[in-house]
Amino acid sequence: MKWSEFSIHTSNEAVDAISNILHEAGASGVVIEDSFDLEKPREQVFGEIYALDPVDFPVNGVIVKAYLPLNSFLGETVEEIKQSINNLANFNLDLGSNKVTTCEVDDEDWSTSWKKYYHPVKISNRFTIVPTWEDYQPVESDELIIELDPGMAFGTGTHPTTVMSLQALEKHVNNEVDVIDVGTGSGVLAIGAALLGAKTVHALDLDEVAVRSAIENVELNKVSDKIEVVQGDLLDTVKEPAEVVVANILAEIILTFVDDAFTIVKPGGIYITSGIIEGRKEDVKNALIDAGFEIDEVMMMEDWVTIVSRKPL
Repeated sequence: MKWSEFSIHTSNEAVDAISNILHEAGASGVVIEDSFDLEKPREQVFGEIYALDPVDFPVNGVIVKAYLPLNSFLGETVEEIKQSINNLANFNLDLGSNKVTTCEVDDEDWSTSWKKYYHPVKISNRFTIVPTWEDYQPVESDELIIELDPGMAFGTGTHPTTVMSLQALEKHVNNEVDVIDVGTGSGVLAIGAALLGAKTVHALDLDEVAVRSAIENVELNKVSDKIEVVQGDLLDTVKEPAEVVVANILAEIILTFVDDAFTIVKPGGIYITSGIIEGRKEDVKNALIDAGFEIDEVMMMEDWVTIVSRKPL
């Protein structure tokens, strides 16, 4: 089978939004080549080893790639993707050079070769992300393993925003709390909350591809008894308040429902917001404070920010 490689040269700020557009267009995953990856300092807190080849990265900006089936509808699909990306400018997202290229590739060129770059990664004191095809044995007695197949959708679970969200959940989730995961994507945060002992987890996403992916990952990690995955727009499907709410989505979307989030977090509860580019940190912080939250912690990793806020008693 032949596939079309869709490649766009853009900015770091637009990566998440463009990745979502590509997922909605039928891509089962994306490849992100960020020029900044070659230069940014890396804290090897958990013993990671990094070996990056400059040949694999653009001189500047970010290249996002996705693979689409080569069929009679491809031309129309590509034009729809281009239009959706161009429309992101209406949300004041920097699209960078916004240069699109396409080329044909054979199945054997990419469908499995990327797996050699994806190995178990310890991302916090307790969490390790493990691809399903890897045989991994826990090193610590209290280590928590999240198994993922990134071929299903939404990446490997090791993006800075996901890592910081899991680290924040590790501090605040126990067997006495209920958790709501807004924009669950692969379901990795919901799974993490369940493994930490949460009583219940309500995971929701507007994208039906994400919902299917999350359900598969939840079943893979054997936590279906604790997690309810539903298709829903932000907090529309939430009926009961929770002690912990996490939203790892774009800052622009976080800003649209801050007041609703304040209502759904129980007094004394925690609201974890992530997916925030550094340039929007103050906007989100101010919105949270205006809604009534108190800022507990601001976490930063690379160019990304996670804000942990608390609803007063």
